[in-house]
Amino acid sequence: MEKLMFIETGMGIDVHGQDITKAAVRAIKNAIHYNSMPGIRSVLPENSLDNMVVNVKLAVPCEKDKLNIDTVKEALPFGKVTVEVMDGGMLTTSGIVLEEKGDKNDQMYIVVAAVEVGY
Repeated sequence: MEKLMFIETGMGIDVHGQDITKAAVRAIKNAIHYNSMPGIRSVLPENSLDNMVVNVKLAVPCEKDKLNIDTVKEALPFGKVTVEVMDGGMLTTSGIVLEEKGDKNDQMYIVVAAVEVGY
């Protein structure tokens, strides 16, 4: 990325079902949900959203091999998206196993995201 313009952060949790991808997508959506960048086109090369670069950093507590990177990328509406996965996040108890919600155990998966935007 030649020019870093914004860094947005968020957290996502899968309380029931132990799905690391779901928690990651929620973290990304949390990071970008409350932001609007109405002037972004005016600073991008050729005034095109196609030239926006989005670097996603995800701190995940487990099951990195089960993280669906394509699904994660689809959570971003614009830009050339890259994803970096690192150790982090948290595993903690939900306090209950709900088999009808897909639980295999009582763990919640918590993922932390940083979404970097620039060109």
